[in-house]
Amino acid sequence: MPTATIQEIWSRIEAAQGETFYLKNGDEFTYRVDGHLFYPSRTNYRIHKRDFEKALTKVPFDGPGVIQKEIRGPSYVWAVLHDNRISKGEW
Repeated sequence: MPTATIQEIWSRIEAAQGETFYLKNGDEFTYRVDGHLFYPSRTNYRIHKRDFEKALTKVPFDGPGVIQKEIRGPSYVWAVLHDNRISKGEW
C-alpha cells in the first residue's frame, strides 16, 4: 500500500501527461488529464480519478485482470500506476 495520497499520485499523473507509457502487452500510449478525467490516446473513453483511487488500494498487482471488474480502463490504470514516474518506487 502506498504512503502517497491519491492527490499526490494524481499530481504525478498530471505532470506526466503527454509522455509515452506502455500497456502490459507493450503497446504505447499517451494521455491527457482534464480535471478529474484521464483520456488515453488509444481509446475514445475517459477514466475517472476515482478508478485510479480504487486501484491504488491494491498496488502492486500483477496485471489489469486483477481490477478489470472493478474499474474502467484497467489496462491503462495498471500501466500508469506501475510506471516508476508515478510509483516513485513506493510499490
